[in-house]
Amino acid sequence: MITPRKWLPTPVLSILLLLVWLLLVRSYAFGQLVLGGALAILIPLLTHRFWDARPRISNPMMLLRFGLRVLGDIVTANFEVAYLIANPWRKLKPHFIEYPLMLEERFTITLLASTISLTPGTVSANLRMDGKSLLIHALNVDDEEALIEQIRERYERPLKEIYEC
Repeated sequence: MITPRKWLPTPVLSILLLLVWLLLVRSYAFGQLVLGGALAILIPLLTHRFWDARPRISNPMMLLRFGLRVLGDIVTANFEVAYLIANPWRKLKPHFIEYPLMLEERFTITLLASTISLTPGTVSANLRMDGKSLLIHALNVDDEEALIEQIRERYERPLKEIYEC
């Protein structure tokens, strides 16, 4: 017997794919609904075995606070970067930093690297093969240790608590 979990491994992703399809084609015609529905079922069905298992969220409220913090940091960093660019007489101090990771799961490391890259002025450039450190480029660094501690306290520790790594 085929269970719904077998033919629809990720129902939320399937719904999202259908909605994105309908928005892309800008039509809610029956044919588009059928084609979008078929793609929404087939894509996750054919690709789910290649995905890494996601860790279980153990603290959903912390996840909400983390998301709001990242959103606030993105807005703040946009203003800071705009100020740095608008003041050409100010000497920038770009710097590469090797950030030592406490996280071990690939999923949470990817979340951390993505969070760092989403924040204007910083980019995750490379993950070491052993997964122990992340190479980060920052646009303006006064104190390398302060930046490492800021990333650890604002992003890495909350991710560790959210996913109990």
